[in-house]
Amino acid sequence: MMGKVKLLFLSCIILLSGCSGIKNIQDLTYIVAIGLDYDEENKEYLVYLQGLNFANVAKQEGAKSVEPIPIYIATARGETLNMAVSKLYGKSEPPLYFGHVNTLLLTNRLIQSKSNEILEEVGRNRSLRPTMKIFTTEEKIEDVFNVTALFNYPAIYTVLFKEKVGQMAENELKAITMMDFLRDYYEPMGTAKIPSVKIDEGSWKADQNYPVLYLNGLSVFQHQEYRREIPSEHAVTINWMTEKGISLNQRVEKEGELVAAVKLGEPKMKIKYDKTAKNPKFSIEVSVSADLLEKLQEDLTLNTLQKQIEEDIKAKIEAIYSEGVENKLDILNAGEKWFREHPKAFQKLKENRNFYLNQESLTEVKVKVQILHFNSYKFKRSLDGEL
Repeated sequence: MMGKVKLLFLSCIILLSGCSGIKNIQDLTYIVAIGLDYDEENKEYLVYLQGLNFANVAKQEGAKSVEPIPIYIATARGETLNMAVSKLYGKSEPPLYFGHVNTLLLTNRLIQSKSNEILEEVGRNRSLRPTMKIFTTEEKIEDVFNVTALFNYPAIYTVLFKEKVGQMAENELKAITMMDFLRDYYEPMGTAKIPSVKIDEGSWKADQNYPVLYLNGLSVFQHQEYRREIPSEHAVTINWMTEKGISLNQRVEKEGELVAAVKLGEPKMKIKYDKTAKNPKFSIEVSVSADLLEKLQEDLTLNTLQKQIEEDIKAKIEAIYSEGVENKLDILNAGEKWFREHPKAFQKLKENRNFYLNQESLTEVKVKVQILHFNSYKFKRSLDGEL
């Protein structure tokens, strides 16, 4: 009896001593980014896979290698996305592994003609995680995937793979996950936005110009349709107002002359609706704290500075809203909360199929700025006692 127990015990140990079918880390080609494009002339999808080798993935002993780590990019064409990717399986050893795809990069010409098809196909693909980031670009995908981070760090240290950080982001566009984008994309009101990636070749130099990636604007969708690109200047302000954890550096001008520079903290924006209106009609209230970075005009008073900042923010909001309405975009997502609070009015509005905002929908913009830190600058009282 004891012999049978010992035999059973030894059999269990043997079975537990290894993991059948589990591959070593170096036995897989880890795909971390997928790029998609579309060839209108040949009616074919172009797929780009960015892969990592063992040196990119595994932890290395000691200091980082000074040798640049190669970037592997696979390319294939096909009438569908799956057909294009399937062409790469037989040409990839170690075999492809899609469990760590972190980024999806779409070209502008793809989202302008095939956005619905692509988003539906990617959204239902169980091999891709809904938490992967999504970007657009007007650059060639190969060029974007071939850009490394500074100091010869691999491509996974570029903005395409940037993780969320606890500290406040300054003058930056925030990345968005596929899950969050699709949530906005299928909302009946409001816009969905994808940050766009561009290559900058002039900011950093080593022996020669050192290209880096940065986010330079937003690709905007309304009612599941691509509408337009928003350039960086307005995109950063929109991101600052609608996202969390972003601060904004702003120049302050008086009569066309630069008088100060300030850092605006994360704003608090409230949209107040007119409950009697059949269509969305609302006012916007924004409160924000600021730090004074530089004061360039000696006789500038504190009250004048605060009022000027408030006027500048108000003018930006009105300009962004007005430009959005011209392009039939609810760029500040004013309708997103309205349709939930007014279901009957929304159903009537939906039947008309007209865009639900106009220039009169925004009735008022109020901005309140409080300067908390003065960076050792002093303000003198004016003759009327104003600081």
